[in-house]
Amino acid sequence: MCRGRVTSVVLAFGFAIAHPLFMRGQLPFEPPREAGTGVTGAFEGWFKNSDGSFSLLLGYFNRNEKQELDIPIGSNNQIEPGGPDRGQPTHFLPGRHWGLFTIKVPAGFVDKITWTISANGETTVIPASLKPDYELSPFQESSGNTPPVLRLEEAGASVQGPQGLTAERTVKLNSPLPLTVWVSDDLKTGKGSVIARNQKSPVIVRWTKYRGPGVVTFAKDSPEVEKLQQKDVPFSGKAATTASFSEPGDYELHVVINDLTGDGGGGFQCCWTNGLVKVVVEP
Repeated sequence: MCRGRVTSVVLAFGFAIAHPLFMRGQLPFEPPREAGTGVTGAFEGWFKNSDGSFSLLLGYFNRNEKQELDIPIGSNNQIEPGGPDRGQPTHFLPGRHWGLFTIKVPAGFVDKITWTISANGETTVIPASLKPDYELSPFQESSGNTPPVLRLEEAGASVQGPQGLTAERTVKLNSPLPLTVWVSDDLKTGKGSVIARNQKSPVIVRWTKYRGPGVVTFAKDSPEVEKLQQKDVPFSGKAATTASFSEPGDYELHVVINDLTGDGGGGFQCCWTNGLVKVVVEP
């Protein structure tokens, strides 16, 4: 673990998620800088699965306003117990990134997990557990709003919510990888709904690098959603882009689709959907 200050982030869920400082993408104990500061994991909360198990939902906050960081799985990026690899990102973009992945724990889980991240000489440690005050409802708001539906194949499986959907692709190094998603939404609005003046679609798609050895360049990281006609669906559409890679290897690309509640559900933890594309880039 790299040397430097160690910060144990033990924040009450209501403060860490709902407090205005945190919702603006700033941690209360240290303001962001352009570069040279740390990355903090963010425990969004937990929810119960249909099989009786539970899922812990996590994201992160990179306090660097311009510096992207690659932190491989290991002593500088570890989740324990059961790790160090529990599916967390190794590429950290600037700013706050909500609910990117889940960790499944069994029924009767009474322990906690901790996510340790060391960057720029700063180490942060955040806990995640099944404390009652941290329970989420990521699949439906009290208003009836639900997450948008995501498909990574036109006639493939679909998913709603943060647990996500995974697909696999293979591409040659010098060939851009086509990436198309199909989305639909109930057009219901929730607590955090804010419609931007220039927002053409009720669903926003955003691609990011999640893991990988090289640079990933998207033709458009937030491609426009083309409206489609689908019977009995208030809104449906598709969005296409490409990804290019600077070197061969194994990559993971993350896609999040947000409805009108926006990033992180406007701080209310619903409604968005995740997807992950694992890519083998051949020489």
